[in-house]
Amino acid sequence: MSDLGISEPKGQALPKPPAIRRFFDSVLISVLIYALIVGLIAYGAYTGAQSMGYNWQWYRVPQFLYRNTEVGFEWGQIPIGLVATIKLSVTAFVLATLLGLFVALLRLSGLVVGTAVAIGFLELIRNIPLLVLLYLFYYVLGPIFGFDRYWASIMTLAVFHSALISEIFRAGINAVPTGQWEAAKSIGMSTAQAYRYIVLPQSVRFMLPPMTGEVVHLIKSSAIVSVIAVAELTTFGRNIISDTYMSFEIWFTIALVYLVVTLILSIGVSYLEKRYAVDQ
Repeated sequence: MSDLGISEPKGQALPKPPAIRRFFDSVLISVLIYALIVGLIAYGAYTGAQSMGYNWQWYRVPQFLYRNTEVGFEWGQIPIGLVATIKLSVTAFVLATLLGLFVALLRLSGLVVGTAVAIGFLELIRNIPLLVLLYLFYYVLGPIFGFDRYWASIMTLAVFHSALISEIFRAGINAVPTGQWEAAKSIGMSTAQAYRYIVLPQSVRFMLPPMTGEVVHLIKSSAIVSVIAVAELTTFGRNIISDTYMSFEIWFTIALVYLVVTLILSIGVSYLEKRYAVDQ
């Protein structure tokens, strides 16, 4: 009923979006636009390399992906580097998630000291460049606490991304309605039980999209550990280039590998989001 007392018509269909909007929302058109952009980038790189007199050697790339030897099939250096990157990233992400959850709960605890410590940690880590933080862990904290270069890399990525993940946790927890807290308290739950059984499970659907982005961000950030010669995908790529001088071919291949991994992660989490929404 409107302010004039006239009933509004019901059951009317929503207006269709403009034709130009429907055109660009088409999956086929989106794929074609993406392919066009990638093609233009590849063409620009090709013409630039040609003007430099670069000698393309794509036929040599497969040997760094796989090879058949006398003892049978063997993976090349690039897949081996990819596995090392995934192991490094998974370990760092698990530690970052635990530390990020602790910092988020500390900030939401209501304790003056806890909130101050959490905010101080966030401001300190977010305002230090990742490369500088890596040098601090490897050259300063490493000798003190006995970190080798591998664990210095893991700790660097974990601490840096924990600051970002803690904000994701805090936003997800705050997105849960306050009525859920009140309901948990009314049935005698402690704060820890309310977090475990009520708040955190409901906050998952709010945190999945940004956490996916953070996983992708961490995998890409892991490339920086190559500056201290940690064995991972970028380090293997640099070693191959130093032996073969195939800069363009190897970097394009490594970029494609990173792209495939991040796309698989994005598609997988999109499926989880839809599955979680259906279960709700």
